[in-house]
Amino acid sequence: MVREFGAFRVASLGISFALSWHAATSFAPSSAHIRPHSLLRSIAEPADGGGSVVGPAPPAFASAGRRTAVAALIAASALPPPSLASVPALVAPKPSDAMKNALVFGGSRPFPLASFGLQVYNDDTAYKLTLTALETGFRNFFASVLAGNQRGFARAVKDSKIPRSELYICGTVLSNRERGYDAALAKTKQGCAENMAAMAAGGIDHLDMIMLDYPGPDSASIRGQWRAFEQMKSEGTVDDLAVSNFSAAQLDSILGDPDAKFRPTVNQLPFSLAYHPTGLLEYNAERGIHVQSWSPLSRVLGKYGKDLAAIGKKYNKSAAQVGLRWIVQSGASFTTQTKSMSHFEEDLNVFDFELSKEDFDQLLKITDTSL
Repeated sequence: MVREFGAFRVASLGISFALSWHAATSFAPSSAHIRPHSLLRSIAEPADGGGSVVGPAPPAFASAGRRTAVAALIAASALPPPSLASVPALVAPKPSDAMKNALVFGGSRPFPLASFGLQVYNDDTAYKLTLTALETGFRNFFASVLAGNQRGFARAVKDSKIPRSELYICGTVLSNRERGYDAALAKTKQGCAENMAAMAAGGIDHLDMIMLDYPGPDSASIRGQWRAFEQMKSEGTVDDLAVSNFSAAQLDSILGDPDAKFRPTVNQLPFSLAYHPTGLLEYNAERGIHVQSWSPLSRVLGKYGKDLAAIGKKYNKSAAQVGLRWIVQSGASFTTQTKSMSHFEEDLNVFDFELSKEDFDQLLKITDTSL
């Protein structure tokens, strides 16, 4: 069964499974089994191999062929949202157990391990899918500026009538093209303001997290990006600060800044059974940073679906659920997307079983292409 999945991020929960080297050469998903959230990330790659001065950028980031796509996404996000005339009737959401499977960063609201990540579609679609996700029990939302539909998302949150205190909402800023401290600071501050303006469409005046989509091209630029985030936090409009696609050296540009007041809580990376190089989780855990996977199942089901399905039979779970559970047991969290109610429910239903050590190790073995 081929499914559409979205982004995930991985975190260190203190589970000591050794990860084997996977000889993946790119963060870009295969064309045969591409997932929409992976697509969102791949078309948004830095224009000039962002971050390459501070540390080696993933190979997929070095291509500049999608710059026009990024520009189009940003431009689209500034357009007035379409009407919401065709929205479905509101359904009372189910009571959610999402907060039972969550982390807490610095005393803020719990961060559920399962997140719904919006993709590139219009505000009407974002509105409908957000309501569906809420109805099925999702409480963690990754509403990237790259998707261009934060207004539709925000309206759905408002119309759902779910208390804001029960939700964890993350916005993002794209400012990796700006070189130099001052330019990166200004562009990131602009991005923070644009997030709040879009979220205001649903009466959201506070974010639980703001995330950098990509690191700037050098250390000074990264520190400028981070200073803008710190200012936003100091102003009281966001609790947790996060990054995405940061190498160890790029994280150290922030952590090594004597003027930095706050640490990153999350680093969103394409961690999965198809991409789990040795050291990826470790370099984040050593810095006290949680990893969330933005590409949990792309390239996984097409390559290893039969193996996952065979293991899943032991637990009465699907191949997709086995893949997601493997991420969680590795010490990670994930963000995913779908347009199907049944798949929304399936994605959340991965916290009621545990892979045996034998099955966990077997999955490591069959996905280790260095052997």
